[in-house]
Amino acid sequence: MNTVEILLFSIAVIGVISLGVWKSRQHAEETGSAASSYFLAGRGLSWYLVGFSLIAANISTEQFVGMSGKAADWLGMAIASYEWMAAITLIFVAFVLLPKFLKVGIYTAPEFLEYRYGGFARTVMALATLLILVGVPTASVIYSGAKVISGYYPDVFILGNLTAACWLIAFLAAGYVFVGGLKACAWTDLVWGAALIIAGAIVAYLAFQALGGADPASLVKTATLKDVTTEQLADAGAWERFQLLNGGSAEEGGKLHMVRPLSDAEIPWSALIVGLWIPNLFYWGFNQYIIQRTLGSKSLAEGQMGIVFAAFLKLLIPFVVVIPGILAFNLYYEQMALSSGDGYDFDGAFPVLLRNLIKPYPWISWFVLAAIFGAIVSSLASMLNSASTIATMDVVRKIKSDIPDEKLPFWGRGFVVLFVIISASIAPTLAHPSFGGIFTFIQEFQGFISSGIIAIFLFGMLVPRAPKFLGWSGIILNAVLYGLLKWWLGDIIVDAGLWFADDISFLDRMAICLVVVCAYSAVMTAWKPLQEPVVLPENKDIDLRSSPKAKMLGMGVVVLTIILYIVFW
Repeated sequence: MNTVEILLFSIAVIGVISLGVWKSRQHAEETGSAASSYFLAGRGLSWYLVGFSLIAANISTEQFVGMSGKAADWLGMAIASYEWMAAITLIFVAFVLLPKFLKVGIYTAPEFLEYRYGGFARTVMALATLLILVGVPTASVIYSGAKVISGYYPDVFILGNLTAACWLIAFLAAGYVFVGGLKACAWTDLVWGAALIIAGAIVAYLAFQALGGADPASLVKTATLKDVTTEQLADAGAWERFQLLNGGSAEEGGKLHMVRPLSDAEIPWSALIVGLWIPNLFYWGFNQYIIQRTLGSKSLAEGQMGIVFAAFLKLLIPFVVVIPGILAFNLYYEQMALSSGDGYDFDGAFPVLLRNLIKPYPWISWFVLAAIFGAIVSSLASMLNSASTIATMDVVRKIKSDIPDEKLPFWGRGFVVLFVIISASIAPTLAHPSFGGIFTFIQEFQGFISSGIIAIFLFGMLVPRAPKFLGWSGIILNAVLYGLLKWWLGDIIVDAGLWFADDISFLDRMAICLVVVCAYSAVMTAWKPLQEPVVLPENKDIDLRSSPKAKMLGMGVVVLTIILYIVFW
């Protein structure tokens, strides 16, 4: 281990976390109630805090490990749809969902369901969300972070052990969210979010530099098209080599296309029409650990500007995550090979890049490592804060309605400790190959709730007379149907020749569930509509004027997204 690297890394991490804790303590008495201060940063976040916090909470080793791993495997640029579609989804959230959420004045997404459908719907969503949030993305971020650290320092005590690294990350992340709540997360995210983009750009630059100087005889073994020759590679620059090695049509296995064949196991082109929008809309519109940042905005205009800023940053992520993942396989496929000789450790793509490209340069490596560690801690802290918010506000406060406001943060901190222990215990088990890659694991298991939650929220907002029992029955119907499609019914449909591929991808399962739950909701509304439309409460304490500037910039983001799809189609 390099002393300079460790010293600068430690100073950066301790300094940024200290900044977050200090800012969370500043003017704490002026930020409203104790619950609002701890869980929503006193509803005082400016647009730049909202924007960077959304990115830092979202982009973590889940992307650097999972998404780059999928890019290194067969998906290539197609996995970037999660990022570029998110940009358009965020614009929808900014101008359609956020005004409704801020107007009601909610702390959590499940709270909205109580106002619209009743208390039982709120409880069902809260419990389902906690189960998925603690068991899947939170555990996954701990695991993927530990995989990066143990992959970078394989021979170092504690750091080189996957399980020990899981517990170390969990302990550090829980510490500052325990003390400072959402406000501490937001201020550290401001630094980590900016650093993350820069660090990713540094790794991408070094990867292309390495590709330009690599041995053509080694590179040619990773070429998609077998007619690529060492002579062609020898005469080509870095970018041309990248195109030669990964070119070809999607059907031939080319990695530079956004559209995959209909038979693709994960992102068939059919998923671009419906399926891929579902996890995007759920994640950015109804996922508590993401929307909690927007609910903490000081005004609607500030929230909209922050979301549009985050949408623009999402367009940059594939260039610092997806493309480096593809390059990792081109450059270091031998190091990624499993010891059994049976395939490759694709989730190890980004750790391999770090080990080969930045480790020799301690004056650079400390910054890249600090930024990536910050991404891990930011995402994990955000998830823990949001899970504790749901558990406190949607479960405990419903059971014990007489709890004084100043006691609610105490409960929140207790849940932070409980949830981090559970997640850290689950995390090391995700190394098993049966999970099929960390990114797929996260996306697939959120399908048990995502389609149902989207359907009932949209019905609740658009259909005032939709019956209240839809709020809980739609979520349960989705979970049951998704499970049947995944473990039983899907095989029956495929074996009967009623499907267009050899398997029903998880994105197509989500689309089927969304259609069924929406049809169910429509039938139930026609059969038993409410006699009187539901009137939602209104929060008078926040400025709900929309931002014309944000609308203009949002349109620009949509146009840029379309251009990127045209270029990489």
